[in-house]
Amino acid sequence: MKAITNGKIITMEEKNYENGTILVENGKIIGVGNNISIPKDCQVIDAKGGYIIPGLIDCHTHLSLMVAYNTLPPIQDYNEHCDPVTPQVEASDAFNPFDEGIAEAMKAGFTTCYTGPGSANVIGGSGFAFKLRGRTLEEMKIKNTEQMKFALGENPKRFFGMKEKAPITRMGTAALLRNTLKEAVEYAEKLKQSEEEGKEKPKYDCKLHALVPVVRGEKRCKIHCHRADDIMTAIRIGKEFHLDYTLEHATEGYLISDILKNEGVTCIIGPLLLNHLKREVWGLRLDTPAKLYEAGVSICLTADEGEGTKFLPVHVGIMIKNGLPEQAAFEAVTINAAKALGLENRLGSLKEGKDADISVFDGHPFSNMTNCVLTMINGEICHKTL
Repeated sequence: MKAITNGKIITMEEKNYENGTILVENGKIIGVGNNISIPKDCQVIDAKGGYIIPGLIDCHTHLSLMVAYNTLPPIQDYNEHCDPVTPQVEASDAFNPFDEGIAEAMKAGFTTCYTGPGSANVIGGSGFAFKLRGRTLEEMKIKNTEQMKFALGENPKRFFGMKEKAPITRMGTAALLRNTLKEAVEYAEKLKQSEEEGKEKPKYDCKLHALVPVVRGEKRCKIHCHRADDIMTAIRIGKEFHLDYTLEHATEGYLISDILKNEGVTCIIGPLLLNHLKREVWGLRLDTPAKLYEAGVSICLTADEGEGTKFLPVHVGIMIKNGLPEQAAFEAVTINAAKALGLENRLGSLKEGKDADISVFDGHPFSNMTNCVLTMINGEICHKTL
């Protein structure tokens, strides 16, 4: 049993504690509050007046799949850009538990991340959520967290259009996505008929088979879209095929914030600090998270990198400087991110019964003057400088 004491606890539940204690046993939180009785044989960790918060979550990364600052093709495993439609590929098969970015993110206070394919393909394949502790995929991967990656906008056009291969235009991207989803719906219907009516199964198709849970609404999609018009295309296609989806990046979401609110979609915003590397991000604003939050849109914040997750807390601080309320900032990298991954019953807040994923900071977690001094995952201390 372990106890973390003498810290300002930000629970992401109804109540915070200025000088509280968290009790942990068997990988779970068993007590949170000011008047927690600590057993004599308990390992006590003094937070020394720092912040005790839920382990941070980045719900859109390419950790272990993308090596930044290196262009060698064999090292880049996050885009299978031989074909614009590759729903059958799985990030699990390229995941390297010893990637340096994972340990760096963990030491920065992150306990869970989502990693997956990039946005070169119209349909890029499945990613998954994982805990930042372990030596194998099997130890780290969180079951039933797979999501399918779709991409609109410039990237599919750039990767394939320059090869004179479809899609060359935004029209072509949307048409290819619609056509593939329509084929998946028909394939799923034939499978259902074979199961319920004893009809012959359709000939196995690895691409369409991977999309069956998507078109049945059983698997969430992450739709890459920066420009407002691309966001609207994502919403239209989502409605047409009854998809469960989140909007990834939503860089120009502030232009249509009322529509995003009415649609009830979650926007995973980031990367937050970009130069004008491509036209579709020229509308980036540092107050976008604040504008969407004020409009009532559920937001998460992401670094969207292979190695950059470790810097996300500082980026979040910049978003606070640009109008994002402090509570909303905490939500964006804890409970909202957990919801985007379907893990809110286990992660994202400090509550009895939830996983003991906890981070301790020696100052405000989103200040660039602050250090993460302890990271706990499933009740085990993975990083400690206290």
